[in-house]
Amino acid sequence: MMQPAWLTLSHFVMLGLLFSFAFVHSGGAALRPWAEKHIGCRLYRVLFALTSLPLAVILIIYFFNHRYDGLQLWYIQNVPGVQQLVWVLSAISFLFLYPSTFNLLEIAAIQKPQVHLYESGIIRITRHPQMVGQIIWCVAHTLWLGTSFTLVTSIGLVLHHLFGVWHGDRRLSYRYGEAFEKVKQRTSIMPFAAVFDGRQSIVWQEFLRPAYLGIAVFVLLLWWSHPLLLVVTTKVRL
Repeated sequence: MMQPAWLTLSHFVMLGLLFSFAFVHSGGAALRPWAEKHIGCRLYRVLFALTSLPLAVILIIYFFNHRYDGLQLWYIQNVPGVQQLVWVLSAISFLFLYPSTFNLLEIAAIQKPQVHLYESGIIRITRHPQMVGQIIWCVAHTLWLGTSFTLVTSIGLVLHHLFGVWHGDRRLSYRYGEAFEKVKQRTSIMPFAAVFDGRQSIVWQEFLRPAYLGIAVFVLLLWWSHPLLLVVTTKVRL
Protein backbone atom coordinates (compact mmCIF):
# COMPACT_ATOMS: atom_id res chain seq x y z
CA MET A 1 0.00 0.00 0.00
CA MET A 2 1.48 3.31 -1.07
CA GLN A 3 2.03 6.07 1.47
CA PRO A 4 -0.08 9.19 0.77
CA ALA A 5 1.96 11.97 -0.81
CA TRP A 6 1.00 14.44 1.93
CA LEU A 7 2.28 12.16 4.71
CA THR A 8 5.83 13.48 4.62
CA LEU A 9 8.81 12.11 6.51
CA SER A 10 8.72 15.18 8.76
CA HIS A 11 5.55 13.83 10.45
CA PHE A 12 7.45 10.77 11.65
CA VAL A 13 10.59 12.73 12.52
CA MET A 14 8.53 15.05 14.72
CA LEU A 15 6.91 12.09 16.49
CA GLY A 16 10.39 10.66 17.07
CA LEU A 17 11.66 13.98 18.45
CA LEU A 18 8.61 14.28 20.73
CA PHE A 19 9.12 10.74 22.03
CA SER A 20 12.82 11.42 22.65
CA PHE A 21 12.04 14.61 24.54
CA ALA A 22 9.31 12.92 26.57
CA PHE A 23 11.63 10.03 27.43
CA VAL A 24 14.46 12.31 28.54
CA HIS A 25 12.27 14.87 30.33
CA SER A 26 9.91 12.46 32.14
CA GLY A 27 12.67 9.94 32.71
CA GLY A 28 14.85 12.64 34.23
CA ALA A 29 12.00 13.73 36.49
CA ALA A 30 11.49 10.12 37.62
CA LEU A 31 15.19 9.81 38.46
CA ARG A 32 15.20 13.01 40.53
CA PRO A 33 14.96 11.44 44.03
CA TRP A 34 17.77 8.99 43.27
CA ALA A 35 19.93 11.58 41.50
CA GLU A 36 19.57 14.23 44.21
CA LYS A 37 20.55 11.66 46.82
CA HIS A 38 23.69 10.62 44.98
CA ILE A 39 24.91 13.74 43.14
CA GLY A 40 23.06 16.59 44.85
CA CYS A 41 20.22 18.92 43.87
CA ARG A 42 22.24 21.48 41.92
CA LEU A 43 24.22 19.03 39.79
CA TYR A 44 21.03 17.13 39.03
CA ARG A 45 19.34 20.37 37.90
CA VAL A 46 22.29 21.24 35.63
CA LEU A 47 22.37 17.76 34.06
CA PHE A 48 18.59 17.78 33.63
CA ALA A 49 18.76 21.13 31.84
CA LEU A 50 21.71 20.09 29.66
CA THR A 51 19.75 17.08 28.39
CA SER A 52 16.26 18.60 28.13
CA LEU A 53 16.92 22.09 26.78
CA PRO A 54 18.86 21.11 23.60
CA LEU A 55 16.07 18.69 22.67
CA ALA A 56 13.47 21.39 23.30
CA VAL A 57 15.36 23.84 21.06
CA ILE A 58 15.61 21.23 18.29
CA LEU A 59 11.87 20.56 18.59
CA ILE A 60 11.02 24.25 18.28
CA ILE A 61 13.27 24.81 15.28
CA TYR A 62 12.01 21.67 13.53
CA PHE A 63 8.41 22.72 14.13
CA PHE A 64 9.00 26.19 12.72
CA ASN A 65 10.74 24.81 9.64
CA HIS A 66 8.08 22.18 8.84
CA ARG A 67 4.86 23.72 10.18
CA TYR A 68 3.28 23.84 6.71
CA ASP A 69 4.22 20.27 5.77
CA GLY A 70 1.59 17.73 4.86
CA LEU A 71 -2.07 18.21 4.13
CA GLN A 72 -3.71 21.63 4.49
CA LEU A 73 -6.77 20.62 6.49
CA TRP A 74 -8.18 24.14 6.70
CA TYR A 75 -7.04 27.70 6.08
CA ILE A 76 -8.66 30.48 8.08
CA GLN A 77 -5.78 32.92 8.52
CA ASN A 78 -7.64 35.46 6.39
CA VAL A 79 -10.82 35.26 8.51
CA PRO A 80 -11.28 38.48 10.53
CA GLY A 81 -10.48 38.07 14.21
CA VAL A 82 -8.66 34.73 13.93
CA GLN A 83 -5.17 36.22 14.27
CA GLN A 84 -6.20 38.19 17.35
CA LEU A 85 -7.84 35.09 18.86
CA VAL A 86 -4.68 33.05 18.30
CA TRP A 87 -2.52 35.69 20.01
CA VAL A 88 -4.89 35.96 22.97
CA LEU A 89 -4.96 32.18 23.39
CA SER A 90 -1.17 32.02 23.07
CA ALA A 91 -0.73 34.71 25.75
CA ILE A 92 -3.08 32.86 28.09
CA SER A 93 -1.23 29.61 27.43
CA PHE A 94 2.05 31.12 28.66
CA LEU A 95 0.41 32.16 31.94
CA PHE A 96 -0.29 28.48 32.53
CA LEU A 97 2.88 27.06 30.95
CA TYR A 98 5.41 28.90 33.09
CA PRO A 99 4.36 28.94 36.75
CA SER A 100 7.86 27.60 37.47
CA THR A 101 9.17 31.13 36.85
CA PHE A 102 8.17 31.75 40.48
CA ASN A 103 11.39 29.90 41.36
CA LEU A 104 13.67 31.15 38.61
CA LEU A 105 16.77 31.04 40.80
CA GLU A 106 16.07 27.37 41.54
CA ILE A 107 15.72 26.63 37.83
CA ALA A 108 19.15 28.12 37.26
CA ALA A 109 20.46 26.16 40.29
CA ILE A 110 21.58 29.40 41.96
CA GLN A 111 19.34 28.53 44.87
CA LYS A 112 18.92 24.94 45.99
CA PRO A 113 16.32 23.34 43.68
CA GLN A 114 13.36 21.92 45.58
CA VAL A 115 10.09 20.16 44.90
CA HIS A 116 7.26 22.44 46.03
CA LEU A 117 3.77 21.43 47.10
CA TYR A 118 1.68 24.39 45.96
CA GLU A 119 -1.94 25.14 46.69
CA SER A 120 -2.10 28.81 45.79
CA GLY A 121 -2.25 31.09 42.78
CA ILE A 122 -2.78 29.27 39.52
CA ILE A 123 -2.88 25.89 41.31
CA ARG A 124 -6.28 26.94 42.65
CA ILE A 125 -7.45 26.96 39.02
CA THR A 126 -5.79 23.72 37.98
CA ARG A 127 -3.32 21.38 39.65
CA HIS A 128 -1.52 20.90 36.33
CA PRO A 129 -1.18 24.34 34.72
CA GLN A 130 1.49 23.26 32.25
CA MET A 131 -0.85 20.66 30.77
CA VAL A 132 -3.63 23.24 30.43
CA GLY A 133 -1.26 25.79 28.91
CA GLN A 134 0.07 23.27 26.41
CA ILE A 135 -3.44 22.32 25.27
CA ILE A 136 -4.37 26.00 24.81
CA TRP A 137 -1.14 26.60 22.85
CA CYS A 138 -1.78 23.58 20.65
CA VAL A 139 -5.38 24.61 19.96
CA ALA A 140 -4.27 28.12 18.99
CA HIS A 141 -1.46 27.07 16.66
CA THR A 142 -3.34 24.17 15.08
CA LEU A 143 -6.23 26.53 14.41
CA TRP A 144 -3.90 29.06 12.80
CA LEU A 145 -1.76 26.73 10.70
CA GLY A 146 -4.32 24.04 9.87
CA THR A 147 -1.81 21.45 8.57
CA SER A 148 -1.56 17.74 9.26
CA PHE A 149 2.01 18.26 10.53
CA THR A 150 0.82 20.77 13.13
CA LEU A 151 -2.04 18.47 14.12
CA VAL A 152 0.35 15.54 14.61
CA THR A 153 2.69 17.76 16.64
CA SER A 154 -0.16 18.99 18.82
CA ILE A 155 -1.47 15.48 19.46
CA GLY A 156 2.01 14.35 20.50
CA LEU A 157 2.49 17.33 22.82
CA VAL A 158 -0.92 16.89 24.45
CA LEU A 159 -0.38 13.15 24.98
CA HIS A 160 2.98 13.87 26.62
CA HIS A 161 1.41 16.39 29.00
CA LEU A 162 -1.50 14.08 29.81
CA PHE A 163 1.08 11.46 30.77
CA GLY A 164 2.77 14.20 32.81
CA VAL A 165 -0.44 14.65 34.80
CA TRP A 166 -0.35 11.02 35.93
CA HIS A 167 3.41 11.01 36.34
CA GLY A 168 3.52 14.27 38.28
CA ASP A 169 0.78 13.21 40.69
CA ARG A 170 2.51 9.88 41.22
CA ARG A 171 5.83 11.54 42.06
CA LEU A 172 4.24 14.06 44.45
CA SER A 173 2.27 11.29 46.13
CA TYR A 174 5.46 9.28 46.61
CA ARG A 175 7.31 12.29 48.05
CA TYR A 176 4.61 13.89 50.21
CA GLY A 177 2.18 11.06 50.91
CA GLU A 178 -0.91 12.13 52.85
CA ALA A 179 -0.08 15.85 52.53
CA PHE A 180 -0.36 15.59 48.74
CA GLU A 181 -3.55 13.54 48.96
CA LYS A 182 -5.15 16.43 50.88
CA VAL A 183 -3.97 18.91 48.25
CA LYS A 184 -5.31 16.58 45.58
CA GLN A 185 -8.73 16.56 47.25
CA ARG A 186 -8.84 20.37 47.34
CA THR A 187 -7.65 20.95 43.76
CA SER A 188 -8.65 19.78 40.30
CA ILE A 189 -7.06 18.86 36.99
CA MET A 190 -9.87 20.43 34.95
CA PRO A 191 -9.53 24.23 35.07
CA PHE A 192 -11.86 25.91 37.60
CA ALA A 193 -13.56 22.61 38.52
CA ALA A 194 -12.51 22.89 42.17
CA VAL A 195 -13.61 26.54 42.20
CA PHE A 196 -17.04 25.79 40.76
CA ASP A 197 -17.77 22.98 43.22
CA GLY A 198 -16.60 25.01 46.23
CA ARG A 199 -13.36 23.23 47.09
CA GLN A 200 -11.32 26.30 46.13
CA SER A 201 -11.73 30.04 45.82
CA ILE A 202 -9.65 32.45 43.74
CA VAL A 203 -7.44 34.79 45.76
CA TRP A 204 -6.56 37.47 43.23
CA GLN A 205 -3.82 38.96 45.43
CA GLU A 206 -1.82 35.77 44.87
CA PHE A 207 -1.50 36.69 41.19
CA LEU A 208 0.17 40.02 41.97
CA ARG A 209 3.67 38.63 41.59
CA PRO A 210 6.68 39.82 39.57
CA ALA A 211 6.67 36.49 37.74
CA TYR A 212 3.39 37.31 36.01
CA LEU A 213 4.75 40.68 34.93
CA GLY A 214 7.78 38.86 33.56
CA ILE A 215 5.53 36.52 31.57
CA ALA A 216 3.58 39.50 30.20
CA VAL A 217 6.83 41.18 29.08
CA PHE A 218 7.95 37.86 27.55
CA VAL A 219 4.71 37.58 25.55
CA LEU A 220 5.10 41.15 24.25
CA LEU A 221 8.72 40.48 23.26
CA LEU A 222 7.66 37.25 21.56
CA TRP A 223 4.94 39.10 19.64
CA TRP A 224 7.48 41.70 18.52
CA SER A 225 10.24 39.22 17.61
CA HIS A 226 8.05 36.46 16.15
CA PRO A 227 8.70 37.37 12.46
CA LEU A 228 12.44 37.60 13.13
CA LEU A 229 12.37 34.27 14.97
CA LEU A 230 10.76 32.57 11.98
CA VAL A 231 13.45 33.97 9.67
CA VAL A 232 16.30 32.90 11.95
CA THR A 233 15.03 29.33 12.37
CA THR A 234 14.82 28.82 8.60
CA LYS A 235 18.59 29.29 8.47
CA VAL A 236 19.05 26.19 10.67
CA ARG A 237 18.64 23.13 8.48
CA LEU A 238 16.71 20.49 10.40
